[in-house]
Amino acid sequence: MSAGNRNHILDDTVAGAVVFLVALPLCLGIALASDVPPFAGIISGVIGGLLVTSISRSRLGVSGPAAGLAVIVAASVRELGYETFLLALVIAGVIQLVGGFLRAGIISHYFPSSVIKGLLAGIGVTLILKQIPHALGYDKSWIGEMEFIQVHGHNTLSTLYYAVLSSTEGPVLVAAVSMVILIAWERPRIKNNAILRSIPAALLVVVFGVAINETFKAIYPEWTISPDHCVVLPIAKSWTELSGFFTLPDFSKQALLNPDVYVVGFTLALVASLETLICVEATDKLDPEKRVTPANLELKAQGIGNIVCGLLGGIPVTQVIVRSAANLDAGGKTRLSSFIHGVLLLVCVLLIPTWLNQIPLACLAAILLITGYKLARISLFVNMYRAGIWQFAPFVATIVVLVFTDMLTGILVGLSIGLFHILLYNYKLSHLKKDLGDGKYLIRLAEHATFLN
Repeated sequence: MSAGNRNHILDDTVAGAVVFLVALPLCLGIALASDVPPFAGIISGVIGGLLVTSISRSRLGVSGPAAGLAVIVAASVRELGYETFLLALVIAGVIQLVGGFLRAGIISHYFPSSVIKGLLAGIGVTLILKQIPHALGYDKSWIGEMEFIQVHGHNTLSTLYYAVLSSTEGPVLVAAVSMVILIAWERPRIKNNAILRSIPAALLVVVFGVAINETFKAIYPEWTISPDHCVVLPIAKSWTELSGFFTLPDFSKQALLNPDVYVVGFTLALVASLETLICVEATDKLDPEKRVTPANLELKAQGIGNIVCGLLGGIPVTQVIVRSAANLDAGGKTRLSSFIHGVLLLVCVLLIPTWLNQIPLACLAAILLITGYKLARISLFVNMYRAGIWQFAPFVATIVVLVFTDMLTGILVGLSIGLFHILLYNYKLSHLKKDLGDGKYLIRLAEHATFLN
């Protein structure tokens, strides 16, 4: 461990614990949204935290199951069956690994900053819209469901409407007090107090949520938060039952000769790689130290991670902006924080699942609501507007399309607008020659000399 890592052990430990609390319900939710066993999400969360982090050189990036792939996974499982899908996931990992050796990570350098900022803001807006129902105690859709159209027939906005109508006092109180605590911990009076500053706000929020719910049970049962509005983690009563949570891929000749397996594998590899590279760029831009992640090595790490996920019965992993942003927001400094989050997932799921199931989703929603606001601050919109229409247009388009469809579509629309601007600009002006007199000439070339960036 380097001296820099040793200097940041406390910061990274706290950040790792916070990311663990955020990642736990996300892993379970994305698994359910993908129509696979809940434990599959835990498997991928542990692999993303331990294995991918060990290989990757991303300082702040956190890998795990991605909500953006849930629809593809669900459709593939229905088409192929779970064991055959796992074979496709192994193939996807191999493709990513090969892509890393072929230096395919270079495409990450061609995403314009306006689109990356739109991605971050769009994720922030989506987080806010998706977490409000959990803060109100209306948990019809799981946290992992990030798409606008949801599997139970509603969309994000209609879910908000029903959430307001069906809100319950207990979760609302927990979420409101949790947000007050999180906001207060950002104030100078708290930050300048050595004792209070040493107490992680997110951990304090979780302890408060569990304690207040236990208090409700004792003195005011009407406000008690029910178990289905808390973390729901599968509990194994024995090692034999735990081993049953793992599923092996189908390596039969019939599966290996099925062309649909390779189509699904290629699709998973392409989408997972694009999401990872986009998140790498976005996370690097959030990094206050402006460290640069080796994109090709990141592809190799994700490929190895997905191979192991497929072999153990997990779901696809990518670098995930929600967890990465939460890591940065919690004070993470090095990749040790991501590794600690993986260790905590593994240890706590095995040893204290009953305790974890007492955590209300409302207090976790408060953490993500604050994270969402920090990604989509009003000042960001103002600054992008002042930068001009050709910065503002792809920025807004990325946000709107991302919120109403999915992340990949939002990115593609933002890139298309950026490309149109470059083509239009170069059509109008390739070069301009002006005679200044005395044999001197001013030659103005097109401003954009490289593709998009």
